[in-house]
Amino acid sequence: MAQAQNKTGILLTNLGTPDAPEAPALKRYLKEFLSDRRVVELHPLAWQPILRGIILNVRPKKSAAAYRQVWSEEGSPLLAIALRQTAALCQFLHQQGLGEVPVELAMRYGNPSMESVLDRLMAQGLERIILLPLYPQYSASTSASTFDQLARVLMARRNIPAIDFIRSYPDEPAYIQALANSVREYQQEHGEPDRLLISFHGIPRDYADKGDPYPQDCATTARLLAEELGLRDEQWLQSFQSRFGLQEWLKPYTDETLKKWGKEGLDHVQVICPGFSADCLETLEEIDEENREYFLHAGGKRFGYIPALNDRADHIAALGGILLRHLGVV
Repeated sequence: MAQAQNKTGILLTNLGTPDAPEAPALKRYLKEFLSDRRVVELHPLAWQPILRGIILNVRPKKSAAAYRQVWSEEGSPLLAIALRQTAALCQFLHQQGLGEVPVELAMRYGNPSMESVLDRLMAQGLERIILLPLYPQYSASTSASTFDQLARVLMARRNIPAIDFIRSYPDEPAYIQALANSVREYQQEHGEPDRLLISFHGIPRDYADKGDPYPQDCATTARLLAEELGLRDEQWLQSFQSRFGLQEWLKPYTDETLKKWGKEGLDHVQVICPGFSADCLETLEEIDEENREYFLHAGGKRFGYIPALNDRADHIAALGGILLRHLGVV
């Protein structure tokens, strides 16, 4: 068992981030991200002229301004938190007697690239890679895209390792418990709201209609979290955020829901985003700033954003438990 474990490495992945909160860096990042056929399914002959001719000439400046609002001395919040998660998981596995199992972080888009990180892992003579995308809910646009990229990187290699792909973990008990813990701790300090909004990143409605199971995974997580918290149906709602373009996305929309609640006279709402394993632009700027303003401007009085699980000890233990099972330890 020890010898097999010593030949196994763990590759954590997340979506990615620009190298700097500046328009040129955003243009590079958005070009890679929005050229992924898993993200935008339009045929390149139709999509690329729009992307290169309009979007990449307009959106980078606007996105850079948003990133500057959340950038810190550590750099991108997503990357800084993901690196802390990686270090914490290394420590967790070491405490389990698995100090020889390397844990590395790669981003699907941007840096550190999957190719460079895989080179580092394979230089250690590994025969097996456990790939854990840090997306609790599966979607073709995130989890499957990560697997696609790993396959593309491996195409250049003659001798490839065995791959264990952890597809998703929307109903992992320890993950649900960590979410519930974070809600309870936040509410001990800030009080209980009139309603809890459980917001997930959206995908186009058409993707779900074609068979993407993402809506079901999100519904599973939201239901289990509400049950763990003992919430009645009228005390919570699931919604979807971060839509892009003119097509219909999964509903209800987070921003429209918060505007509606403000107009209906709800005084106090709190929002949690269980699909984000680390705080990033979509939580820190879109939810805690932009959507906060929507609710308050519509008449709401108190808005609370419950932070992502980040490198909380119970989150690291939940992820570590998943890895231990794949390592054959438990």
